[in-house]
Amino acid sequence: MRLIILSRQESLYSTTRLVEACRARGHEVQVLDTLQFDICLSPHHPSLLYRGEPLGRVDAIIPRIGASITTFGLAVVRQFESLGVFSVNSSEAIARSRDKLRCLQMLSQRRIALPPTVYTRQAEHVQAAIERVDGAPVVVKLLQGTQGVGVVIAESTRAASSVIETLHGLDQNLLLQKFIREAKGADIRALVVGNRVVAAMRRQAGKGEFRSNLHRGGTAQKVTLPQRTRRLAVAAAQALGLQVAGVDLLESNEGPLVMEVNSSPGLEGIEKTTGLDVADAIVEHIENELSAPLRPRRRPVKRKQAV
Repeated sequence: MRLIILSRQESLYSTTRLVEACRARGHEVQVLDTLQFDICLSPHHPSLLYRGEPLGRVDAIIPRIGASITTFGLAVVRQFESLGVFSVNSSEAIARSRDKLRCLQMLSQRRIALPPTVYTRQAEHVQAAIERVDGAPVVVKLLQGTQGVGVVIAESTRAASSVIETLHGLDQNLLLQKFIREAKGADIRALVVGNRVVAAMRRQAGKGEFRSNLHRGGTAQKVTLPQRTRRLAVAAAQALGLQVAGVDLLESNEGPLVMEVNSSPGLEGIEKTTGLDVADAIVEHIENELSAPLRPRRRPVKRKQAV
């Protein structure tokens, strides 16, 4: 197969590992900068050009699209899809995951367990919103934040009101979420591929920090998840239509809760922590999908068809 990895930087750990996995399994692979594509639209010959040149046959793409280029990146993935190229995560599924509010709405609709959350734009509703998530302390999250950026904890109702008023004054959209005290600054990252969890780690926030992201100094250890938690992680990914996802969960007194679903999860932390080959599992999943006898709306490009 000829596989394309959409990535801004070929040297990134996740991109490098996916390239290694593709080659180890005997596939041709290229890393192409998402922003270097031209999308050509016409009634009879829609196409994609890369640095002004046609791509030729492509069997599948692996989108590694950063938040800063979501709009253009999704347009590129949609164009590949319109030309019959399989994408391991569809453009629609990626779009759902990138919109935190939409993501939580879809999880709620599917009855996926998640922390009580309120979205409001009215300052006079803040007090009631805080009470709806069981009172202070509360977690305040920007809808556009990534890797723990734009997430703060407000220890009191007064502090929460002040933070929210300030952010609303900057025209920022935000969520109020229940602070899961019993999690003690830890969460779980479950890496879902297809219909199974292929690796999982427990991340612990550093001293004086409640965000457990490894980018913020958190530590991690390999963990074996109980069946209930594995099923929840897979259900969350599938609710958004994602075939590859990093599902972040909190362990609460009521059981596991889904905190966030990432459509382009980093591989470095989880591979180095667990010692498992997640990249290989992703490429194997693509092989299985392309070899499936019936796969509606996701046909690979025929060998003589140019992209």
